[in-house]
Amino acid sequence: MRINRIIKTLVYHDLVLFLGWGLVAPILAVFVIENIEGGTVEVAGIASGVYWVFKSVIQIPLGRYLDKKDGEKDDYYFLVGGSLLAGIASFGFVLATLPWHLYCIQVIYAIGMATAVPGWGRIFTRHIDRGKEAQSWAWDSSALGIGAGVGGVIGGMIAKSFGFNLLFVAMGALGILSAILCFFIKEELLSKNSFQGE
Repeated sequence: MRINRIIKTLVYHDLVLFLGWGLVAPILAVFVIENIEGGTVEVAGIASGVYWVFKSVIQIPLGRYLDKKDGEKDDYYFLVGGSLLAGIASFGFVLATLPWHLYCIQVIYAIGMATAVPGWGRIFTRHIDRGKEAQSWAWDSSALGIGAGVGGVIGGMIAKSFGFNLLFVAMGALGILSAILCFFIKEELLSKNSFQGE
């Protein structure tokens, strides 16, 4: 991959994060129906809606906040903190037994992703290689697709053979690993030579 180290790390971050999410996303409705008291297809749909609505609404003011801050310190900590929160939220599925548990977990997961996404986007936008914009975005989109696709295949196999709890632990671990990957670019992003705003 002939792109700079920061962009490459952000692409790997997304690959790992969406590999984790892909383990569960395609079969979450099955988990809800089989393991949540009163769980139905409707409950699964509401849980999905809770995540997407909360994430979509929360990330706008967080993005506005980051745009007002100079440097990349806030962007970096939003990215790492959000990724960690999303990873930690995944472990909550292991304990979920009622629909409201599921909704609360989805809200926490949404807050994590709504925090990580604007930070990720701001760093990616600043460090993208001039003349390689389309290639860089294509790498990231492909990483998302591969992560989600491979995750879906592996997730179905693991759920069938070992049950859902292992999936949720793996999902959480991969979320935390995605945050850890960001430590490889911490020094570059927080150095005095990092972007200082306009």
